[in-house]
Order: sequence, then C-alpha cells, then structure tokens
Amino acid sequence: MKIGIIHDYLVSCGGAEKVFKALSDIFDADLFTLFYRRGVKNRLFGNREINTSFLQKFPFKKRYRWFLGFLTFAAESFDFRDYDLIISSSHSFAKGVITRVDTRHVCYCYSPTRYLWDSSLSNPVLNYFRIWDRQASERVDQFISCSRVVQDRIRKYYRRDSSVIYPPVDISSSPSSVDRGFYLIVSQLRRYKRVDIAVDAFNRSGLDLVIIGDGPERSRLERKSRKNIKFLGWQPDDVVRKYYSSCSGLLFPGEDDFGIAPVEAMGHGKPVLAFRKGGALETVVEGVTGEFFDIQHPAVLSDGIRRMREREYNPSVIWKHANKFGRDRFEREIKDFIGN
Repeated sequence: MKIGIIHDYLVSCGGAEKVFKALSDIFDADLFTLFYRRGVKNRLFGNREINTSFLQKFPFKKRYRWFLGFLTFAAESFDFRDYDLIISSSHSFAKGVITRVDTRHVCYCYSPTRYLWDSSLSNPVLNYFRIWDRQASERVDQFISCSRVVQDRIRKYYRRDSSVIYPPVDISSSPSSVDRGFYLIVSQLRRYKRVDIAVDAFNRSGLDLVIIGDGPERSRLERKSRKNIKFLGWQPDDVVRKYYSSCSGLLFPGEDDFGIAPVEAMGHGKPVLAFRKGGALETVVEGVTGEFFDIQHPAVLSDGIRRMREREYNPSVIWKHANKFGRDRFEREIKDFIGN
C-alpha cells in the first residue's frame, strides 16, 4: 500500500508539526507540505525529503495568509494518483487535496480553519473561502479530531463525525522533584496565546518567569517586562525538558484546542495553571495536576498562582496522569484506526 502524509505548512515547531513528525515515524510514507521554512524542516526532519507545492519558490512565507487563493490552488496541485492512502495533518488547507475515488483519505484535524470560521466578519472573500473549506472537508473519508473541543467544531462547521485521538506527547521517564523557584511558559508568542496577562501578573508579583518561544508578540512583550521575566526564544527539545523538570509549574493562559505544553509539563511531574477553556479541560485535573483560572486578567491569574503555591502536589500522581497521553498510546490508536 502506497501512503502519503501531507501537512499544511512547516513554518513553526508547534504541536501540529510534532504530530506530523510522529505520523511520519509511524508510517512508511512519502511526505508532503505546501511549503516550509528550511530551519523548521531541518529541525524536525533533518535530511528527510519532503515534497512541496509551487509555493516553495515564493518569498512570502512569513505572510502566507495574504495569499489564501494560492494556498487553495497549491493544496489541489499535488498528484496523488498513485496513492492508496492519504493522511492529511491539517488545520487549514491540506485536507483539500484531490485523490482518486478509491483512495482513502483520513484527516487528522487540529481544528476547522480558525481564521475563516471564528471571524464575525462577512464579506465576499471570506465567504468564498468558507465555501471552499466546507467543500474541501467533503473530500475527507474519515476525520480524526485532536480533542473533544475540535470534535464539536468539526460537527458544527463541517457537519461530519470524527473520532478523538489525542496528540502524542513526550513524557519523561520519571517525575522530577527539582524546583528552582521559577514559573514557565512554553508557547508561540501570538496575541491569542495571551502571554501578555502572565507578563503583567509577574511584573507586579516579582516572581521569576521564564518564557520559551517566539512569535510576532515577542518584541512588545519584552519591552514591557521587568528583569524577573526572561525570554529565551525557541530552544532545542533537550533544553526545554531541563526547564520543564526544574520549574515550579507551567502557565497556560490562552485557549487552545488541545495544548501539548501542559501535558509535557505534567509529563515531568509539574503542575499547570490553565485558563478554564478548550483542550486544557480534557488534560488538567483541578486540584490534582494543577489549577484553573476563569477570567483572562492578570489579577485572576495571580490568584491562580497563589493557589498553586499553597497546594502540595504529588509529582508521581501528575506524571502518571500525563502518561495517558504518551507516544505509545498515540501510535497504537492511530494504527488501530487506520487498520479499520
């Protein structure tokens, strides 16, 4: 059986890209993406070949959303006539590939395209791409959703059923009891991640905060941060693991469809303070593996930190809970699904 796996685009090393990498490790498959940034591709895949669309020759990879029309054409430009199974790893355009009638197309979906469906705007351009996105979803034979939140969104926007298989998360071989007294954020630095409220809260408290990640918000956040807040940019996985294993806890102030960072932190036995929405509700157990806060405001987040500092967590219990989301479980469930 000839298998192809296609991901939307490789422009960052986020959770979706890690799932794409995990899928490529599980299956003997040809890999595809609309385009990639060389540094991201090399970090995740090294010298492994990844086939790209005509967009790889274009110089606009940092502003790809300005060229929505090209992205739809690029997704439809791949030739999959020789493939028996296509697995699309998609939060936007990869699910829109065209296959033979008898080719099975399974989509691992991170969310229906957010900047199309979450916008309250109604204009001819957005409406056109919403129609395309809806029609593209009909090219998929089976959907896998990364969380129950996404399962609900797929049902609402695409009118399709899906099976939930949580993403694979790297879990430490044992929990850590080391606590260096700092709190940690591992995140893309984009506005919707709401790292700003954590910066405001720690500016006031004076507690140490380490932020690993990069993005368009970094410069603004650095300018407003005091000396107790350190920005490290993106770091290699071994460095991130060291910070997970020695922090007091992880902060997750935004709303995400799953959120791999909280599970990675719990995989080192560390508690998580998360905004009470989205995928965190499916991974964090209040009072056992962490705490929630209900309003995205610095004072409310600070109160969550206070509750974390007052509670004694059991690193072994947290670590054991995180093991439910490990790589072995993902590989087993994906193989079982594809075998059906």
